[in-house]
Amino acid sequence: MKKILFGATAAAVVAAGTFGAVSANASAPAAAPAAVVRADAGNANLQQSTHLTIEAATKAAQATLDAAEKENQRVSVAVVDRNGNTIVTLRGDGAGPQSYESAELKAFTAVSWNAPTSVLAGRLAQAPNLKDIPGTLFLAGGAPVTAKGAPIAGIGVAGAPSGDLDEKFAQAGVAALAN
Repeated sequence: MKKILFGATAAAVVAAGTFGAVSANASAPAAAPAAVVRADAGNANLQQSTHLTIEAATKAAQATLDAAEKENQRVSVAVVDRNGNTIVTLRGDGAGPQSYESAELKAFTAVSWNAPTSVLAGRLAQAPNLKDIPGTLFLAGGAPVTAKGAPIAGIGVAGAPSGDLDEKFAQAGVAALAN
């Protein structure tokens, strides 16, 4: 009889404890949400940058394509942001299949070094390993877009019979942004 009584008592204690824990959890207020961390606008760890709008990038790309079409050239045009992300790409009628990717690479190269790719191609004689940097193309046809002296975008053109023409058309896109 002692064993049965002890077993019944133990079961009652366990049941009461479980019920008490459930009741306590059900009636306890929800924990307050974790504090939200906010950066102060005056925080020295923040940096503000300038970016082209999609409208401005499209305007530049269209001006570039128009300049090429006036000279009966079939090209592709790419406009990338400061980080090398493509904002807009236009492939002109009849542009070669290689021109699309080449235009993006030239635009990325121009914005990365804040220099026309024709200038950068000239640097290969002193530093031939530059061409090994992933995502770059050291052929004429890329032009940087700057604001307050800092690169904010790149325009790349590919498909004309010479890099000089590609770069001339890219410069037409840069010029369109000055208006």
